[in-house]
Amino acid sequence: MLVLDMMNKDVKTIEPDNTVQEAAAKMSKHSIGSLIVIKNGSLQGIVTERDIMTKLVSKALDSSKTMVSQIMTKAVVMISPGRDVEDAAEVMVERGIKKLPVLKGDKLIGIVTSMDIVIAQPKMMEQMAALFLMPKGKKAVAG
Repeated sequence: MLVLDMMNKDVKTIEPDNTVQEAAAKMSKHSIGSLIVIKNGSLQGIVTERDIMTKLVSKALDSSKTMVSQIMTKAVVMISPGRDVEDAAEVMVERGIKKLPVLKGDKLIGIVTSMDIVIAQPKMMEQMAALFLMPKGKKAVAG
């Protein structure tokens, strides 16, 4: 199965000059854990619940005054739609991430998450379990 066949095409995005409070409200409204950060149609980063917790809340910053650009993860790991879902799962495990934006050329066309893979590919459940049960010494990378 290809990433294209299982990705979510309804990607929720935000601009880097929006506040973290706006980002959190949008995540809450859509019951999601991340937003892709886009400026002028170009992917700039990703902001996750973890980014908010570790870069804003833990430092007692004001979410209504802090911009998404100040806390987002800029080094985003991406995947192309023609790659196999097993490749996506492998990338997630290797990089310690749970979300992969899907790009065709420079255009964002979808997102695939670890839960999408688990639901679509029950046989890969064991492989993805490694991501959720990652040893504490291994540092996860947002994305």
